Amino acid sequence: MDDVIIIGGSFAGLAAALQLGRARRRVTVLDTGLQRNRFASHSHGVLGHDHKPPQNILTDARQQLARYPTIRLVNARADSISGAIDNFSVLTGDGASLGARRLILSYGVVDQMPDVPGFAENWGSSIVPCPYCDGFEVADQRWGLVWSGPQSHTYVRLYHDWTGTLTVFADGHDIAPDVRADLARRNIPVVDGRITEIHHRTGHGTAIKLDTAGDVVIDMLFAHPRNRPSASLHESLGLATVTTPLGTAIKVDERRETSVPGIYAAGDLANPAMASVTTAIWQGATAGISAQQSMLV
Repeated sequence: MDDVIIIGGSFAGLAAALQLGRARRRVTVLDTGLQRNRFASHSHGVLGHDHKPPQNILTDARQQLARYPTIRLVNARADSISGAIDNFSVLTGDGASLGARRLILSYGVVDQMPDVPGFAENWGSSIVPCPYCDGFEVADQRWGLVWSGPQSHTYVRLYHDWTGTLTVFADGHDIAPDVRADLARRNIPVVDGRITEIHHRTGHGTAIKLDTAGDVVIDMLFAHPRNRPSASLHESLGLATVTTPLGTAIKVDERRETSVPGIYAAGDLANPAMASVTTAIWQGATAGISAQQSMLV
């Protein structure tokens, strides 16, 4: 029996495995290789790895984990979980049954692309969610923001550190009069109507097509589509969740432990509003350390 099984081997899961491996705990990491930011060409803001392709960072991390004899990386999907603290059982997609004293869930989320031609094709390149991840590279250029609700007003203020040229696309949302007045005060135009197509023209910006007006050309479009967990294991376990503006997240305490003793969660699965590699890494490390300390005798 392992000490810990980690379900999801992207940044959060591997960070948890590193801490556990260094504590000489037996760990199995199950992963399907479909990390959320696989559509991005580079990751930014990761100390020591700034402006590297995310897949390269993960490849380096897996190679570094190979020096720890108690860590096992397995390319497999977790199909079901049963049991309780000190005696969890995980059934994988290839029929293997694995046991562990603790579990860490880090299987991430899936962004739900709107049914707009060009959106999914440009996601991660000319359409992104996070200014901390991609803002520096397009600073002082023409930015666009797809309005997604009241939280978008915060994004407007946030983006000011990167650019003074921002266009808001209402995309069918009702923007309150006082918010519109504030946007006007900031010299931020609001384009009404729904987005019908997005067309990226290399070197010439991205054309946003609307059902009520002509094309609007920008350099980078920021959008925050809703997301959902990439698996339903937390539902079968009955874990408590919280509703966020972007989707459902697993509820955890400051130690990253869920509502079920012995099960921890880290990364976007427990914090989908902050799509950051740095955040995923510290949450994973915290989950790994917390799981290890919970097994002390």
